[in-house]
Amino acid sequence: MYTLFLESDKILYQIKQMSKSIDLANAIRVLSMDAVEKAKSGHPGMPMGMADIAEVLWRKHLKHNPNNPKWVNRDRFVLSNGHGSMLLYSLLHLTGYDLSMEEIKSFRQLGSKTPGHPEFGVTPGVETTTGPLGQGIANAVGMAIAEKLLCSRFNNKDLEVIDHFTYVFCGDGCLMEGITHEACSLAGTLKLGKLIAVYDDNEISIDGEVSGWFTEDIPKRFESYGWHVIPNVDGHDSSRINEAFEQAKENLDQPTIICCKTKIGKGSPNKAGTASAHGSALGEEEIALSRKELNWEYPPFVIPDEIYSGWDAKDIGNSKEGEWQKLFQNYEIKYPDLARELTRSLSNELPDNFVHQIDKFINDLQGIQEDMASRKSSEVVLNFLGPLLPELIGGSADLSGSNNTRWTGTKAINESMADGNYIYYGVREFAMTAIVNGLVLHGGIRPYAGTFLTFLDYARNAVRLAALMEIPSIFIYSHDSIGLGEDGPTHQPIEHLASLRSTPGLETWRPCDTVETAVSWKEALLNKNNPTAIILSRQTLKAQGRNQNQQDLIEKGGYILRDSENKPNLVIISTGSELGAVIEAVQELDPEKNIRVVSMPCSERFDQQSEDYKEKVLGKEVPRLAVEASYDDWWIKYVGLQGKVVGMKEFGESAPGDVLQKHYGFDKESLIKIIDSLL
Repeated sequence: MYTLFLESDKILYQIKQMSKSIDLANAIRVLSMDAVEKAKSGHPGMPMGMADIAEVLWRKHLKHNPNNPKWVNRDRFVLSNGHGSMLLYSLLHLTGYDLSMEEIKSFRQLGSKTPGHPEFGVTPGVETTTGPLGQGIANAVGMAIAEKLLCSRFNNKDLEVIDHFTYVFCGDGCLMEGITHEACSLAGTLKLGKLIAVYDDNEISIDGEVSGWFTEDIPKRFESYGWHVIPNVDGHDSSRINEAFEQAKENLDQPTIICCKTKIGKGSPNKAGTASAHGSALGEEEIALSRKELNWEYPPFVIPDEIYSGWDAKDIGNSKEGEWQKLFQNYEIKYPDLARELTRSLSNELPDNFVHQIDKFINDLQGIQEDMASRKSSEVVLNFLGPLLPELIGGSADLSGSNNTRWTGTKAINESMADGNYIYYGVREFAMTAIVNGLVLHGGIRPYAGTFLTFLDYARNAVRLAALMEIPSIFIYSHDSIGLGEDGPTHQPIEHLASLRSTPGLETWRPCDTVETAVSWKEALLNKNNPTAIILSRQTLKAQGRNQNQQDLIEKGGYILRDSENKPNLVIISTGSELGAVIEAVQELDPEKNIRVVSMPCSERFDQQSEDYKEKVLGKEVPRLAVEASYDDWWIKYVGLQGKVVGMKEFGESAPGDVLQKHYGFDKESLIKIIDSLL
């Protein structure tokens, strides 16, 4: 009889807890549908469908501190299906982050902390910008790699100061995107056991029921990647959801995907389970019916104290971070050098003497540099940088030998991660780029990764998001022009430089020799607020002579490399591999023609200079000519409508690089004729 009473009490307790979980989850549902209704736009369906899963994760498993969103050892949470942003905003508000109810009411409005999709740097607690589906998963893979690398480098058996999970929510749309195949395949190979994905299997997308276009077996797909798969979880059963998270956390040998069956728009009597709940407000009438369905008696944007109390994570967050701070204090005492290095890496600070050392290196290069392809120049620079920066993590999309992204101390990152500093991404340009962003966002890592410039097209949106987030990702693009030769127009970039340069917040460096390549790397590493693209040649480039003043001016993005004896009659602007031919052409012409040559390795940086400096370099009311083997219209901003551009208006051809340079007018002889015609 006593046993029966105990069992009865246990059942009553479980029912009470389940009821509490439902009430807490319903707070997410009503905040989401009310905010979307007030904005008259947004996506209420996913937040309402995933509310039960989010309640279990954030209240029972997620290690975080609302008082300090940047706590180093927090679990990372990524909302890859970012259209459901109100799920995340509701969670942040309810758990105690600096996100007021007024901000919730201002959902999708100008200047609010609650934009339509989560944006890194705008909302406290948002780990990455998501919205373009699938990229959040790749970001999360990068974060999980970063955690594993830092564990390998800094943890000791007695004091493990880096120890956290990365959680990512995703939906049908995310898993349709090819980037998730790329990223999840690599995650399985690297055995990222602290990566846990939750798949919202609600069978609905914008166009309706996905059974008409998305029928693959997701559990089998992820099993083939080497993931731990937990299938057929009822996404509205809090006890089953909790069991799944417990299972996932126990398996540290594989990444885990928890496949949850949910109903989109759960709580809406007439729209739940339909596409109409996905991307538009439910409407006042349906919201009123939903309140009755959910037994929610409170008006819009009113949350009772007992619900806030159930969600509040500030005290427990302080407690968890406090425990970690004590651990780290012991770590500082026992391992002071490692502690200092960890702190430096996480703060994205370079070593104290870094600038002095690289400046000396550049000075030495100017004296001894030889003619070489700038991809090789980049490798020379990496051999200098690698030993100085243990946080520097390289990689390439199956083009390591072509991009020259390895250096002599390169060691492959594999499933053990021990001492690794280089990721072989395989042919995964898009995932590679988004993973680089995830590595940066996690902190403690300075990643770079390379591919051919023409394959920027595969990765373009992840580059754009790096710029939007204002994070210092470094992208290496070799084989910069028609000069690569025989591979032909499929591999010869034309419009790509213009695409990069027109991206707000991105700096694009196209160096003309080894010294400019070294400066490009220096500026990329010093830049904490912008991504950098470094554009490198396959073909050999001629080393250019400079005095110290010219060398110092490279960092301004544009400078006078060769000046005329008197006031210039023509200013020629060039970059990269075409600049050498311009210099040779000018050297053969009569010096009395008074021609100035400007090297402009980074137009974005040049545009930031004072008007006086720009006028001093480009001259005033002087005819201008721009020479670059890329889409020519971009250069009109510098030469004006009366100026001339020697560039490309068509795709290339398959032929040796020097033949193509002559064919398209970038050789010395062709340039001499053009310059003469302008004078």
